[in-house]
Amino acid sequence: MATPTENKVIAHFNDGKLLKGTTLDFFPTKDRFHIIDDFGGIHDVRVNDLKAIFFVKDLAGNDAYTERKGFFLRTQGKKVMVEFADGEVLFGFTLSYSARGLGFFMFPGDPDSNNIKVFIVHAATKRVKLDNLTPTSASPAR
Repeated sequence: MATPTENKVIAHFNDGKLLKGTTLDFFPTKDRFHIIDDFGGIHDVRVNDLKAIFFVKDLAGNDAYTERKGFFLRTQGKKVMVEFADGEVLFGFTLSYSARGLGFFMFPGDPDSNNIKVFIVHAATKRVKLDNLTPTSASPAR
């Protein structure tokens, strides 16, 4: 039996708070998961309380680096632009966008980003635009 992979994550909550740590039990189809912080505290996280979950290379990041906005070097997947309800905009690529479910994964447009991938929570988006398609509402039908 395979052992779960520990992922470094930064959870961005809708209220602006951040929670950094690791997770072993995040699944895009589950509405809850756990984050273990640096002090060993275990936090029960509801996906609908989040804007996005950033799977990162390094929890500390690099404050001196400014992520480039746009699409660079990736050849797989569809280009995607996400505008969150709070005004933040992310650019990247997605292999399997669907307006259904809790959200979808995207990969950063900037290959030098600290982000490996990002799980975008539909409820926190204002709009999602794919390739050259007309902007679509990311709010799934309920």
